[in-house]
Amino acid sequence: MDTNEDEFTHQTSTLEKIEDSRLSSSKENGNKMTYYVTDVPPWYLCILLGTQHYLTALGGIVAIPLLLSRELCLQHDHITQSKLISTIFFVSGMCTLLQVLFGVRLPILQGGTFAFLTPTLAMLSLPQYKCPEWTYNKTLVNVSDPIFIEVWQTRIREIQGAVMVAACFQIVVGFSGLIGILMQYIGPLTIAPTISLIGLALFDSVGNDAGSHWGISGMTASFIIIFSQYLRNVPVPLPAFNRSKKCHIYWINIFQIFPVLLGIAVSWIISVLLTYFNVFPDDPDAYGYYARTDIKSDVIMHADWFRIPYPGQWGLPTVSLGGTFGILAGVISSMIESVGDYHACARLCGAPPPPKEAINRGIGIEGIGCLFAGAWGTGNGTTSYSENVGALGITKVGSRRVILFSGCLMLLVGLFVKIGAIFSTIPQPIIGGMLLVMFGVITAIGISNLQFVDMNSSRNIFIFGFSMFSGMVIPNWMNKYPLAIQTGVLPLDQVIRVLLTTSMFVGGFFGFFLDNTLPGTEKERGLIAWKENNFEDDDKGANESGCYNLPFGIGTKCCTGAWRRYVPFCPQPKPPEKRVEVKTQEILNETLF
Repeated sequence: MDTNEDEFTHQTSTLEKIEDSRLSSSKENGNKMTYYVTDVPPWYLCILLGTQHYLTALGGIVAIPLLLSRELCLQHDHITQSKLISTIFFVSGMCTLLQVLFGVRLPILQGGTFAFLTPTLAMLSLPQYKCPEWTYNKTLVNVSDPIFIEVWQTRIREIQGAVMVAACFQIVVGFSGLIGILMQYIGPLTIAPTISLIGLALFDSVGNDAGSHWGISGMTASFIIIFSQYLRNVPVPLPAFNRSKKCHIYWINIFQIFPVLLGIAVSWIISVLLTYFNVFPDDPDAYGYYARTDIKSDVIMHADWFRIPYPGQWGLPTVSLGGTFGILAGVISSMIESVGDYHACARLCGAPPPPKEAINRGIGIEGIGCLFAGAWGTGNGTTSYSENVGALGITKVGSRRVILFSGCLMLLVGLFVKIGAIFSTIPQPIIGGMLLVMFGVITAIGISNLQFVDMNSSRNIFIFGFSMFSGMVIPNWMNKYPLAIQTGVLPLDQVIRVLLTTSMFVGGFFGFFLDNTLPGTEKERGLIAWKENNFEDDDKGANESGCYNLPFGIGTKCCTGAWRRYVPFCPQPKPPEKRVEVKTQEILNETLF
């Protein structure tokens, strides 16, 4: 009887093990990547998936120059807007190729960042950079007038200089390995207000765009919300062809992949129809005029077909202390976000967690990318795109060859100004509706860092609440009274004004200072859980031992000296295998006994 019970128990446990192995294998198959980092998909698949990554980043990249153009006095110069869009695409493509080939070596796209937008707008809000009143009147603006050209080029050259100097700081931090030391003192209570205030600080600008026609902007936001939230798991049948299945139907979650692009496209088509039937007024002073799609119709006709962006195309960059310190706040925020993106990208594409030297190279190459962005005059910097990191988990394709194709595509788009001209004709309320959603998401991403913090602690509640509220009150007061602080030293006054009008700097500074000075355990501060989630090397990725090696045999066939271990961004040599010497007499003893 006991024997039968033992056999039954043994059979039951065996069945449970088999069932567990089936469940685990099915889970692994569900999470299995189709192509890993070093895999090379077919060329046609690389082109299609590279185009998809480009389209995923399209909304954010286009929004930056369009949002910045008003502060540069370019709201009526649509030809220059199209050149700015082409330039930022060209530089984004160039930086993507650099990052994938020589940087962190992961399939991660580079593009403009909203982290630089907030301090840039703060710098342009200084009295000497406010646009003249006549630039707001379309009838008074002559885009070929040297006076008008000098007005906007003076401002963008100031941005160029600030971005280039701040980029040098990022290059030093990256290639010297200082990013690891910096991350020891930065936790969720610093990150949360810094990132959240990127979105909250721009509510007035977004409100102006959306308020030009609340019906169109509300419709755009509604489409993006419906596509990204309600229909994200609804597959759409699309025709496909391959050698094995021939012509067949392929089901794809297109709403989950392109919600912003689809929302803009549908709203744009509806606006074209409403313009055609004269639903919107013809009077420029009437409400709803800027929802018309024929306001900028001449831009596409007059824009050049082909143009190569080049460094210094807007003139020689200028540098001021105020602008540089403001952009530095955006650089630090961008670096912290990028480190998290590297680990998330490695986890999603089946690669081992990135080693320190790869992270150092990635941050350093991003600094070089910002240096290029400043030299070429995009009006912004570059950083890793979180949206494209999320796309890796959807497509299950983690090959960096795909991102190389995407970078080449952005380079080509940057050369054809007509494409940038088309994007510059997007009506103002559609841009406002898109930014309404995007900045709301950015704000929520910042707040989501509090999941690692003990929010039952009065200490943490105080730090976050005070940092957020101060980051909104102080810049608002400084914008109302820009001349309230006068030290007698003009450069110092500019530095103080730019920093105190940059919401993300004010909130991040208070969060950083209070979190590192007020007593609190690492668990209470959320440092343990946050570091385990973002920086712990316990993820099980694909066994890609050489996926972070540099190309062209650098570090493996050439530059293989022992000096590499002292260079923070070089691939480190593998430690020598330990050889265990066993005496012959010991072997004989083990054999005999």
